[in-house]
Amino acid sequence: MDSAVITLLVLATVAFLFVTEYIPIAVSALMASVSLGLLGILTPQECFSGFSNSNVILFGGMFVVGAAMLDSGLAQSIGNFVVRNVGTNQGPLILSLMTLTIVMSAFASNTGTVACLMPMVIGVCVSAKIPSAPILMALAVSANVGCMLTMVGTPPNMLAVAEITANGYESYGFFEFSYIGLPICLSAVAFMYFVGRRILPQKSADGGIIMQSKGVVGSRRQRILAVCILIFVILGLIVGIPGLSPAMVSLIAALLCVVTGCISEKQAYKGIDWVTIFLFAGMLPVATAMQKTGAGELIANTVVSVVGEHPSDISIIAALFLISCSLTQFMPNTATAALLIPIAMSIANKLGVSPYGVLITCAIGASCSFATPIATPCNTLILSPSGMHFKDYLKVGIPLIVISLILCMLIIPVAWPFIKI
Repeated sequence: MDSAVITLLVLATVAFLFVTEYIPIAVSALMASVSLGLLGILTPQECFSGFSNSNVILFGGMFVVGAAMLDSGLAQSIGNFVVRNVGTNQGPLILSLMTLTIVMSAFASNTGTVACLMPMVIGVCVSAKIPSAPILMALAVSANVGCMLTMVGTPPNMLAVAEITANGYESYGFFEFSYIGLPICLSAVAFMYFVGRRILPQKSADGGIIMQSKGVVGSRRQRILAVCILIFVILGLIVGIPGLSPAMVSLIAALLCVVTGCISEKQAYKGIDWVTIFLFAGMLPVATAMQKTGAGELIANTVVSVVGEHPSDISIIAALFLISCSLTQFMPNTATAALLIPIAMSIANKLGVSPYGVLITCAIGASCSFATPIATPCNTLILSPSGMHFKDYLKVGIPLIVISLILCMLIIPVAWPFIKI
């Protein structure tokens, strides 16, 4: 059997296990990478390459920082401040949080934004005594859509810019992505405010986290240290520190938490969400297999062939969006965009149309990673603290994907006409 087909069968099996949760999702993810190794698709080194991925280090470090914020009492202090100024009503909290996250994600790493804000959000939920699941999902959604607003908001946008300029065309403008990104952002906020928060389980943050934040007041010294470390993290993950990658910033911050006594070594180990670590590390080799075997390209070529030789603008947008959006639910959006954007340029050249709308469709589709907890690090980070399941992501993700597709079909042909060239 062809290696691409084998990879797709493994992916389909894992998707089924994720949805049904017959097996714990972290175990399913690890089974996927091991299966691809046993089947000869991946080398032994590739099977376990996910554990050396910088995002896994970033996750681990930020879990320790988050635990330090909770253990010191800083998160709850911040939560009390927000509650005093915004109130305890879930609606206004979601609106204020999503607005802040969208603005931050437009100019900085969406993963870094979620990693910085999540401990504070949990502190707010504990202080306000409200369910955390809807608010944490709103945090992830807003981080995923906020990055669509600017040229540098997310790697898919930057890949689209690189591809368009490499082929001799004028670059997109810095805020040009906002033509489609802003309507999607506004729609996402409206959806989470009116619908999303009501269809999600009304669960509080992870029991251990809540008990820890309630039971530990923390000394003034611990809180001061936690603030200093948090400032370092914000500068490193959102503004950027020369010579330090996000993973290095996260690890240095985690080490500082322990070395300075802000949190004990034992509490640091307890603070790491190992389900998230194993889930993400297990699925990264699957993305490698998708690229290595050509499984992703097989999907793309098959779907594109369905639209015919003379497709309408709407057909091109729908086909490319659905391919990109489907792949990004199981692959990192950077990998999805890197795979599809060159294909999209080839399609535009073959059809003899302007590539602007074609490429931006792929970029936006790759960022619509709402429907699974493994689609983006933002989604993975909130999985355990929120207490949600795979199916809960589908409840929010599928409607948001449909809304985004409709907006793309309405706006992209107007903003970037598919004119013949």
